[in-house]
Amino acid sequence: MSNQPPTESDHPTPLTLHAFQQHIRDRYYETDAARGTPGTFMWLIEEVGELATALHKARGEGGATSGGENLEEEFADVVAWLCTLANINGVDLEQAIRRKYLRGTGPQGHK
Repeated sequence: MSNQPPTESDHPTPLTLHAFQQHIRDRYYETDAARGTPGTFMWLIEEVGELATALHKARGEGGATSGGENLEEEFADVVAWLCTLANINGVDLEQAIRRKYLRGTGPQGHK
């Protein structure tokens, strides 16, 4: 077994949003459900804040703030916590996105 981190070639099958949400559910649901929606929402917002810091730093605007050095990780964390929040509230994100954005006309613009 290699000690190298996985690469894209280690995962030849495309990852769907549904599969990722299911992975998060399989791995964390019991803990997430016990934490509940308010606590999980707070974690999501914290991760959004870390993403904001990383984006500022990437533009050279982060000043002396700490954390958020890796944009990829911060984006991934936000998606993972969004999946967690959806899981404990019974929302299938892929289906919700299909219904709202991929049907015929879809919404006109966004806020």
